[in-house]
Amino acid sequence: MAGALSRVALLGATGSIGGSALDVIARHPGRFVVDALSAHARVDELLALCRRFRPRLAAVADPAHYPALRDGLAAAGLPTTAMAGPEALEAIAADPGNDTVIAAIVGAAGVASTLAAARAGKRLLLANKESVVLAGELLMAEVARHGARLVPIDSEHNAIFQCLPADGGRGGVRRLLLTASGGPFRGWSRERLASVSPEQACAHPNWSMGRKISVDSASLMNKGLEVIEAHHLFGLPGERIEVVVHPQSTIHSLVDYVDGSMLAQLGQPDMRTTLAVGLAWPDRIEAGVAPLDLVALSRLDFERPDTGAFPCLRLAYEALAAGGSLPAVLNAANEVAVSAFLQRQLAFLGIPALIERTMERLPALPSATLADRLAADAEARRVAEALLASGAVWGAA
Repeated sequence: MAGALSRVALLGATGSIGGSALDVIARHPGRFVVDALSAHARVDELLALCRRFRPRLAAVADPAHYPALRDGLAAAGLPTTAMAGPEALEAIAADPGNDTVIAAIVGAAGVASTLAAARAGKRLLLANKESVVLAGELLMAEVARHGARLVPIDSEHNAIFQCLPADGGRGGVRRLLLTASGGPFRGWSRERLASVSPEQACAHPNWSMGRKISVDSASLMNKGLEVIEAHHLFGLPGERIEVVVHPQSTIHSLVDYVDGSMLAQLGQPDMRTTLAVGLAWPDRIEAGVAPLDLVALSRLDFERPDTGAFPCLRLAYEALAAGGSLPAVLNAANEVAVSAFLQRQLAFLGIPALIERTMERLPALPSATLADRLAADAEARRVAEALLASGAVWGAA
């Protein structure tokens, strides 16, 4: 891509990943141009970005905010076309006016547009792990069928992407090791975790992230979802994907080879690095990230994850092993549980309890299509909401 102007569609522009992506893009005006931006409902923030980057298209996922977007663009004198609804996100992802799609929408809402970008053969920078958890086989099949270039943006998967052979082969790979910071509650007992507040759970020690993903990191569900994601992205079974707690968040993940070599990718805990890799690969470009000072760092620590205190990781491995609809059930139940926790309707330890109860009610079923996965997702949400409303979950507030 060196020397060619890449036109970028950023889905999820007002989130933390969106902000990092736009920072990198703005550093290279001769290489990238923002073609399209989307937000869920934060119209004022989206309009501010439109005034700065002047995209061709802008969309809000919630149609109720379309008039505010349309009128705001007109008032600013911008030629940007306003769009709305989930179908607008799919249309942007498939639009031939852009060649790169950054999929940064949180949750299952980002699945359809991610698939649309893959079918359009785009360079797909994937930050939406739910797309892979919910529909990993389908996504990877579309990527292969249509010649899309998928670059994962999660720091862990991006690290593995950089450490694997450039030809995409898996020969000689023994296992993948995903590193986890351990979150704000590393080393805490279950008894101590019983009184955790949303504010504590969102105070990540190393990364600046949205509230939902911060809670997932605190519960280790984020790492569980990443194990499932790694299985699909890199074609290895769950038993060859391990998690190791690394509190410094300096080694972002590792690949272990059969000859005894272990390759690691190190760097600052800054998403601009992974976004720069995705935007320019195989080239390397300036991302605004300070170089790593190994002498100042001085040490790297590693621990095994405590799945007794943090059972979400165990539940994710169980869902991956069961296959079929169960990863979708796990993901949906987790979204319900985290939302309830953030609204103080569920205690922190109620998150894995609600997920496990939901998985027990909904055993794995064959799910060959996206419709099957979405049906499993919807049913899991219904069951989880019912369990929550009934007070049947230990840890309910």
